[in-house]
Amino acid sequence: MSAAFALAVELTAYGAFAVLSVVLTVIDLRTHRLPDRLVLPAYPAAAVLLALAAFLRADPARLLAVAGGAIVLFAFYLLLRMLRPGAMGGGDVKLAGLIGAFLGYLGWDAVLGGAIAGFVFGGVFAAVLLLARRARAANRLAFGPWMLLGAWAAILAVAASAFS
Repeated sequence: MSAAFALAVELTAYGAFAVLSVVLTVIDLRTHRLPDRLVLPAYPAAAVLLALAAFLRADPARLLAVAGGAIVLFAFYLLLRMLRPGAMGGGDVKLAGLIGAFLGYLGWDAVLGGAIAGFVFGGVFAAVLLLARRARAANRLAFGPWMLLGAWAAILAVAASAFS
């Protein structure tokens, strides 16, 4: 019975993250902003839901992975922002921690895969724009959508592997 409740909590958490991902993608594409009023409240909501799911699964290691994933991705994006000011927005840094929490719950492979996928997707898109002469290297691109796409690629890969 706990496994069924855990699954319900996980689906609630990832469902809410899916909705937030769509909203943040639309906002970031339109405004190049990831609003704190949406990203920051998602941290405690994710922490509570993912902690409850880990408790119901009797898997406390997932709690450490949630915290670790959040800290690692936040720190990595913060480092990128500090090393190259202007290349990464503050909203991207804050979003990275949230993404890290959701990917951390699924394991370190998901954290690494999701982070790499976001850079690959964003890089390919930027390269296509440059080659098509639709953008120049000096243009700023919203990176949040690519971060989220990479995260969802990792989430769906983990889900698919669970059914194979």
